[in-house]
Amino acid sequence: MSRRPNFGGMGGMNMQQMMKQAKKLQAQMAEEQENITAQEFTGKSADDMVVATFTGDRKLKDLKIDKEAIDPDDPDMLQDLVIDAVNKGLAQIDEATQASLGKYTEGLM
Repeated sequence: MSRRPNFGGMGGMNMQQMMKQAKKLQAQMAEEQENITAQEFTGKSADDMVVATFTGDRKLKDLKIDKEAIDPDDPDMLQDLVIDAVNKGLAQIDEATQASLGKYTEGLM
């Protein structure tokens, strides 16, 4: 005698509807991720002395360094400016990703 498990009233049709909804959600998430990937994000250090431009998939596309940021007697300053610009650009990607995709993961954690 074979018995089908009872999923709390979720019969065949409801399960099919849930699968369709999950696929639709997956497609929407993929589309939003593609939109983020197609964008550019720019991080700027103090006084825009260093500007780092990223693609939405976190690849550094361009790095501009103002000649005034290059002080041979103070290489640490340039390092700090680059780090600041890079971190700000990456933070923008994270914020855009959270704003766009966060609605799908809300309540899951």
